[in-house]
Amino acid sequence: MRSILVVDDDKEIAGLISIYLENEGYQVIKAHDGEEAILQLGQKEGSIVLIILDVMMPKLNGMDACRKIRETSSIPILMLSAKSEDMDKILGLMTGADDYMIKPFNPLELTTRVKSLLRRSLQYNAEHQASVPASLYLDGLEINRSTHEVTANGREVSLTAREFDILYLLARQPGRIFSAEDIFQQVWKEKYYVSNNTVMVHISNLRDKLEKELGYKLIQTVWGVGYKINA
Repeated sequence: MRSILVVDDDKEIAGLISIYLENEGYQVIKAHDGEEAILQLGQKEGSIVLIILDVMMPKLNGMDACRKIRETSSIPILMLSAKSEDMDKILGLMTGADDYMIKPFNPLELTTRVKSLLRRSLQYNAEHQASVPASLYLDGLEINRSTHEVTANGREVSLTAREFDILYLLARQPGRIFSAEDIFQQVWKEKYYVSNNTVMVHISNLRDKLEKELGYKLIQTVWGVGYKINA
């Protein structure tokens, strides 16, 4: 059975989330600080398919725990926070989270977002998979669709599931300009809102990781239009 790791120092909130997820058929593993979350993830490697991670926690906060997890894993992470400022959301996404929700939240919306993240990371349409190449090769870069692995000049680049999907989307059609709306709708499979800066944050994070290894800017910004990878 697929397991979801719920990490929150508020045991009542962790319990509430667990009830809703278990009603959807998921097995839930709970942790109450960042250190315990990383320990649980290590002990149950392979069975945990998603993490719901609170920001404000003792011992190791959610931001630092997310960074630590991203050193070795691209498992989807949904971050929870009582802070609603845009900069807090951006920081959460830049540490490697795939989605971000503000407390208090609607439990039904949370389960919907969980399903969306899992659908993107775990379920692939067989017909679509057959129509795309298993690997893409650019200058110094290899993108393996089957294993979700990316190497730059022979060195592995650790990407989140969202970052990988964005890179693969752009790399499949070099030279084509994708607007933020195009990227959001094709990667997140949800309706795009004009004020949404999620794509920008993910592109920025993706660029930093790739340029560090490649030594050049792979993803270009076409101001006022969108993003592309040069042919």
